[in-house]
Amino acid sequence: MTFDPSSYVFSQPSEAAAIRASTVLPARRENIEIHTEDGRTLVGELAVPESGEITATLITLHPLPTHGGFMDSHVYRKASYRLPALAGVAVLRFNTRGTSSLRGTSEGAFEEGIGERYDVEAAVRFAVERGLPNRWLVGWSFGTELALMYGAVEPVASQVEGAVLLSPPLHRATDVHLKQWAASGKPLTVLVPEHDDYLRPAAAAERFGVVPQARVVGVDGAKHLWVGEKHAARVLNEIVDDVTHDGSGAAGLPQEWNGPVATATA
Repeated sequence: MTFDPSSYVFSQPSEAAAIRASTVLPARRENIEIHTEDGRTLVGELAVPESGEITATLITLHPLPTHGGFMDSHVYRKASYRLPALAGVAVLRFNTRGTSSLRGTSEGAFEEGIGERYDVEAAVRFAVERGLPNRWLVGWSFGTELALMYGAVEPVASQVEGAVLLSPPLHRATDVHLKQWAASGKPLTVLVPEHDDYLRPAAAAERFGVVPQARVVGVDGAKHLWVGEKHAARVLNEIVDDVTHDGSGAAGLPQEWNGPVATATA
């Protein structure tokens, strides 16, 4: 059965409640389908603010599906739960080809980042056609490879403002792709866990040195999967700081919410 995001049951606590991993804040959420130029239908979810201006749009590219990555990977799930309400940010999540989640399974099969070019292009095209403003790619692990390989070339380059990378392994993406980003001049923020399994901060600073506008941020204590509320919150703060005018504030995004809340069960 496909999960319906409209099934969340919201209630009004008597006082401000702490925002926890499973806390869902109000937003307009809908299941979506994205159609690629090579004939695949991808499944996903779009979460936008209930009201007011959309300050930015995140087009999220998930970790490696052959190692458990999908649109519900926890940082992206928390982004969709929180950022529409806390920062006015729209969050577009989807399963790349052949990937499954509670939302369903996208058509096709994993293609080692090659056929996934069509997935990236289709997701960006969807955001453009929906009129979603200030569009940014956010890649995590395998998703950073897709952002680096396809985000600085057309048809994507002219449709996005820049990218935020979480735990880039730089396995598939090469110096050729980094030089394309350098030539584009588009902002590139690279969040690198201190204890990453593939690329650690010092090595990342060296590799991304060919991109003058890249901002490489080493995150103390973090690991590749950003496990723990402390590290997930840090990622969301960094993203909001990069993609919105007002940022997350001096103290970061609020850790409590005084309004309707729901609790995710999966």
